[in-house]
Amino acid sequence: MAEPSYIRIPAATLEAFIAAIFEGAGCDAAESRRISTHLLGANLAGHDSHGVVRVPRYVEWHQAGFVLKGQTAEVVTDGGCFALLDGRFGFGQTVAPQAVELGIARALQHGIAVVGLRNAGHIGRVGDYAEAAIRAGLISVHFVNVAGSVLVAPFGGTERRFSTAPFSVGVPLPGRPLVLDFATSLVAEGKVLVASNGGKALPADALIEPDGRLSGDPHTLYGEYGQTGPRNPANGAGAIRAFGEHKGSGLAFMCEMLAGALTGGGTSGPVEARGRIANGMLSFYVSPRHFGTEAEFHATGRAYVDWVLASNPASPGEPVLAPGDREAATRAERLANGVPLTPDTWASILAVARQLGVPAPG
Repeated sequence: MAEPSYIRIPAATLEAFIAAIFEGAGCDAAESRRISTHLLGANLAGHDSHGVVRVPRYVEWHQAGFVLKGQTAEVVTDGGCFALLDGRFGFGQTVAPQAVELGIARALQHGIAVVGLRNAGHIGRVGDYAEAAIRAGLISVHFVNVAGSVLVAPFGGTERRFSTAPFSVGVPLPGRPLVLDFATSLVAEGKVLVASNGGKALPADALIEPDGRLSGDPHTLYGEYGQTGPRNPANGAGAIRAFGEHKGSGLAFMCEMLAGALTGGGTSGPVEARGRIANGMLSFYVSPRHFGTEAEFHATGRAYVDWVLASNPASPGEPVLAPGDREAATRAERLANGVPLTPDTWASILAVARQLGVPAPG
């Protein structure tokens, strides 16, 4: 299959344009900029599935009342080093940072913190929150689910039972931070969205049809759709597969238990009684300084990273990478050369802007 064509948009231009779209949708300037910066950050990191391709869907959800502007997360339980917050269905880029900021502050105070967040709008790239903890010198672990969203078939099944259930870990090593960030599905739903808009093709076994046949066709998930415009997973008969067979399926199960059931926000299904989907997140923050091993942790961790990366590469010219290396390289390249978007993705964003009366970049 031929490589997709791309339009390159300068990062600053794209960030300002997306912020203007959300202002046009009714958000205030600060929230609009937060959403735009977060979505752009996902593109800069190479996680296009969680980037500006989401703009039409976010606007659609906001207009339908599924996600609300200007929300402040409500503290439901506060036990000092642990807390539970309710996002009140606010934009994830508003309420998730509030939960993360609380977790960071409490971990810096107590040495450890456990913070649950429920009923948040789509929180986007979870690695962004691990990076925030790294900047504070903290280790963090994040389990995420999507209440009311069934997209992924469990190992051995064909019917949808899990959300894409992301998982992320951040490790603050001096000069060499590590960020592990992935969906427990074989591909994120956003990657199916990108493929449906003319972007990178899916692996041939990323999806599964009701009869068990494997598929790389986005129609398996979305059903029929136009060249531009919204995609609705409810219209498709198939499912995304879990990564790593039983291992990814098992991790997705635990994300639903910890981020969904424990926080009280609900699991991916059954969905009959829910009118909207929402993210849940359970985060753990640990301070190496309070733990008493910070110097040893930094020295041993750096030495181990260097030793792992010194492994002889399986393919000449393709060195072994640590978690986060590819994102850092992609960020530098895209800041220099612009963010690549497929023509269909760009057309969909422009269509939303026209609908809201927001002029396109000159």
